[in-house]
Amino acid sequence: MNVEELVRETLRETAEAQGPVAPGLADRVLAVRRRRRARRIAAAAAGTVAVLALAVGVPQLDSGKGDVRPAGLLDGGSETYARPDQSPPRELIAAGQVALAAYYTTETQAEGDDHGRLVRTYWLLDAATGRYEKDTRWSYVAVAPGMRTAAVLERTLPAQRIGLLDLATGEVERWIPVGHGVGGLAYSYDGTRLLATTYEQDPDLMPERGVDEEGEPVYFADPEGSTRTGFIVLDPADQNENGNAWSSAPDEQRFNARSDFAFSRDGRSVYAQLVGERDGMQQFYDLAGNEVAAPANERHLRWDVGARLSPDGTLAALGLTKEVPDKSYSSIRDPRTGKEITKVRGGELIAWVDDRRLIAWERSAGEELYRPRLALVTIGSDEVTWLSGAREQRADTRWNWEPVFARW
Repeated sequence: MNVEELVRETLRETAEAQGPVAPGLADRVLAVRRRRRARRIAAAAAGTVAVLALAVGVPQLDSGKGDVRPAGLLDGGSETYARPDQSPPRELIAAGQVALAAYYTTETQAEGDDHGRLVRTYWLLDAATGRYEKDTRWSYVAVAPGMRTAAVLERTLPAQRIGLLDLATGEVERWIPVGHGVGGLAYSYDGTRLLATTYEQDPDLMPERGVDEEGEPVYFADPEGSTRTGFIVLDPADQNENGNAWSSAPDEQRFNARSDFAFSRDGRSVYAQLVGERDGMQQFYDLAGNEVAAPANERHLRWDVGARLSPDGTLAALGLTKEVPDKSYSSIRDPRTGKEITKVRGGELIAWVDDRRLIAWERSAGEELYRPRLALVTIGSDEVTWLSGAREQRADTRWNWEPVFARW
């Protein structure tokens, strides 16, 4: 079938099934055709693994039609991809509609005579192989829901532009210039908007605080030394960057050197960490930068618990409440009242898989040291499915890798 026949056939099918055709369909058809050809080449080279992972970065003309993601990830999430012998992971980790889209390691590099810089190195899920591949280009990566695109910042922070990275090709599709230096990124829950936190200086720059037993310099971030200035709410689909206005935020509150903003569940406000007397709590702002009360279903959440609200919004993930030999338990609460409903296995709840299951850090059994592993846990069950091997804690108290999860 040639190009013209392909376009005519698609137009006819769309007209019969969906009514009027949206503008630009022919361009989308040709784009999909090019990507399908790329998928066939990759499939020939990579076999079954390519079929597993390629759809991470390939948009479809019709929802679900020709989608090559595993059926278990499309039908409600019965399929689990676990790598209990890998830490850091080398191959895809996923459960239900949630996947490990990337992970990063950190190291402190000397910066001049009296400062150090915390440097991240990312490993991104490769769409052609289903493996995590090192990508040293970026200082910060935020993966959009759907795992087709990631927003990225170049090495020098604060960055003057934001890249939209195609996760299928590994190439930046578009650069978005910004008028204020950006140091952090986060997508809204539905993936339609991007939040950029702005700083005057690199938020990962830390002053020297002395030397260790071996005479090596020790660096710690100043809890009152942040140069955060505000945030920008962007529409990644807007080619003209219309409405991407910078909003300042009050700085009377204490916050750490890096204190990035994130969206509320409904996307109508943003929040950031508070430290000091209200450690673990969060301050909300409207999109113009004014302090506002927390949304009713988020007022009892903590900024340091990544899972937050369940997909249906009826349950809230809170922090560690109980430890027994070889097991940890965290609290599940009513998000509006803060009243505990139950407990679930896991020392740190990272992401909801569905309305009953979560991904958590949980302690390895039978070991003196706390060496957490990614685990799939279920409300109402004491059983766990180990998703990764145990990670190690380094001398500087940081873990040797940190996960980045996203919804498929």
